[in-house]
Amino acid sequence: MKYRFLLPLLFALPAAAQTTVKTDTNINQMLNEVSSKNIEAIVRKLVSFKTRHTLSDTTSKTEGIGAARNWIKAEMERYAAASGGRMHVEFDTFTQPAGGRIDKPTVLKNVLAILKGTDPNDTRIYMVSGHYDSRVNDVMDAKSFAPGAVDDASGTAVSMELARVMAKRQFPSTIIFMAVAGEEQGLNGSTNVAKRAKAENWNIDAVLNNDIVGNTFGMENGLKDNTHVRVFSEGVPSTVAGNEKALSALIGNGGENDSPSRELARYIKEVAERYVPQLDVKLIYRRDRFLRGGDHTPFLQQGFTAVRFTEMNEDFNRQHQNVRKENGVDYGDLPEFADYDYIQKVARMNLSVLANLALAPAEPQNVGVTTSGLTNKTTLKWEVPKAGKQPAGYYVLMRETTSAFWEKKFYITGTEAILDYSKDNYFFAVQAVDAEGHESQMVYPKPIR
Repeated sequence: MKYRFLLPLLFALPAAAQTTVKTDTNINQMLNEVSSKNIEAIVRKLVSFKTRHTLSDTTSKTEGIGAARNWIKAEMERYAAASGGRMHVEFDTFTQPAGGRIDKPTVLKNVLAILKGTDPNDTRIYMVSGHYDSRVNDVMDAKSFAPGAVDDASGTAVSMELARVMAKRQFPSTIIFMAVAGEEQGLNGSTNVAKRAKAENWNIDAVLNNDIVGNTFGMENGLKDNTHVRVFSEGVPSTVAGNEKALSALIGNGGENDSPSRELARYIKEVAERYVPQLDVKLIYRRDRFLRGGDHTPFLQQGFTAVRFTEMNEDFNRQHQNVRKENGVDYGDLPEFADYDYIQKVARMNLSVLANLALAPAEPQNVGVTTSGLTNKTTLKWEVPKAGKQPAGYYVLMRETTSAFWEKKFYITGTEAILDYSKDNYFFAVQAVDAEGHESQMVYPKPIR
């Protein structure tokens, strides 16, 4: 669907104002193909392996983590058949040494379905991930029934269903659909991929981690909520820790709430709510839940942009529990307690974001705000993306310093914008956009002379 831009595009509108939301017809078609029935079938198949504990059986064809990972790979290969050779599936295999929650050296295998981008000059990579291992109360118990329907067959199902739908399409940049092992034992699988990506100079633009995205009932509070999903994003980048110069620059620039991952979270909220009805993406301003971590964390530690999706209200009677019934209360992460329509909605959220990013121009380069002279105007300058298709133009975004979201967008065709708003009173960012309206991620400017 072709459409033109509004100059400027204003999101913070009076209650009486009307807005026109325009979306890409092809992306909408992909969203319609995401199936709750397919998602449920994937979750129930993963549960059928009895346990997917990282230290469980690897020789059986029907039980244990070995059977589970072989099935995931085979299923992804079946999806890849529709890609015209653009998608290939591989095991990312490594040996995790003994230590912590690994009691002996153990061969682990992540499953990566790689949908190669069609533009040889576009090296960007987008990743969507869920972990396929499961556990019960005792984190070292590799034999008990550990269904792991929501934690995290739901996230694995998101990756797999998106691979099925998107394999048939072409994108300029590369998308990797990932199912990782060893999350419950210490983020082992994601750590290996993140370190490999760093060592091999993968140009990862964003990582979307889906972990516990299948439940809509809140334990204790009794809330039933299928319209909200949380996105966790760190403020101060993990790589700034211990870097005195970078930390000083961050403090001086007021960018502690504008890390690349925080900007990605804002992008997700804007795009997902544009495409997915009855969805409210809640921005949670922390890296993960209180004192907890997930598979996006190793990517953050390697300097990549990454966020975590999790359901709004968790049911802790399901997570990390032996399957049982006590005092009339059911415990255990069984598939009958998952909400498959909700997982479908989360999958559509992921797809809308991945597709827009993978179709968009790359981010503008060397985005800066000029500091020469005292003025109540703001001058922003940037350079065109280094590779990939050229943008039709750029959006300069603006918000109050106290606002969580970008409030105004000004469309610019060149690489400089002079605004009648003071950099003392507002925050700014810049993103590239193509003629169809696909937007790159936002880039927070640095001071320049």
